[in-house]
Amino acid sequence: MTSPATTPTGSTRPLWAALIVLTAVLVGAAAAMLSIAGGVPIPLAVIAGGGAFGGTVALLLAIAHFLADGRA
Repeated sequence: MTSPATTPTGSTRPLWAALIVLTAVLVGAAAAMLSIAGGVPIPLAVIAGGGAFGGTVALLLAIAHFLADGRA
């Protein structure tokens, strides 16, 4: 008797999206903290952190798309 093959029915996209956002939050927070430590006013440090967050999300989404595409 053979057992039916088990295949995952769910998508891993939400997991990857959460990992990308979490990584971007950490990078953005680090950029803001380093800006504050460097003597930048807090509002400008928040802008620097937001820029780092956005850049990290864009970069990681591009990398994920490249790796998932399967074409070189």
